Amino acid sequence: MSFMEKLKSASQHNRSLVCVGLDPDLKKLPECLKGAEHPIFEFNKAIVDATRDWVSCYKPQAAYYAGQRADDELKMTIDYIHEHAPMVPVILDVKRGDIGSTAEMYAREAFERYQADAVTVNPYMGFDTLKPFLDHADKGVIILCRTSNPNSGDLQNLMCDGRMVYEHVALLARDKWNYNNNVALVIGATYPEELKHVRGLCPEMPFLVPGVGAQGGDVEKVVRFGCDANGGGLAINSSRGIIYADRSENFGAAAGAAARQLRDLINSFR
Repeated sequence: MSFMEKLKSASQHNRSLVCVGLDPDLKKLPECLKGAEHPIFEFNKAIVDATRDWVSCYKPQAAYYAGQRADDELKMTIDYIHEHAPMVPVILDVKRGDIGSTAEMYAREAFERYQADAVTVNPYMGFDTLKPFLDHADKGVIILCRTSNPNSGDLQNLMCDGRMVYEHVALLARDKWNYNNNVALVIGATYPEELKHVRGLCPEMPFLVPGVGAQGGDVEKVVRFGCDANGGGLAINSSRGIIYADRSENFGAAAGAAARQLRDLINSFR
């Protein structure tokens, strides 16, 4: 099953557009895990066990693992999801983008070493830096388009040939880069009007939408402006709002409740 098929299946089965960001910080983990041999993995394991019935995908951010010397726990986490939540796809959030030979190694890292179902990429250097990822037809390639951070407009909103840069990215993704039908776009919840505009440009393409919860994105606007014609097409990411819903030994149950609450909130606007 390809990433696109897996994402659609999980979304339909769990009636969910929720993506849980697995971004663990050792300094924020519950005290009950501080003495564990693999505290990050144990934390993620509990989160996955509690949320797998309420989500459409998981998105571990690689920097939280590499920066804490926990690459092995990232691999353990992805393996655990594949084994215990096999219907839920995993997006490895790495935002790669480099010359072709280097990109090929990054693609091997994501898809062979970590066995991720999809990966986030940066299109700034052009098609040849994306092709090694795009050629994996069964994997998802999620391209940064209009991101949620405050200064994203420094480049993404620059005008070029009558369109903003992020519009050019959306059109290239739609018309030239999606030759294997495995492309999705990152569109931030913090810019709902741009989200609406890109949905108009790319009516059938899935969007990964960060920025709800701690970043302040409006869930109702995301759903109203971002859903496709079938009421889907979104993976709405929440990290801190779910994984840190409680810092006590009951953190897993609290994460599950938060994921279900977000799922139900999203569904109330569909």
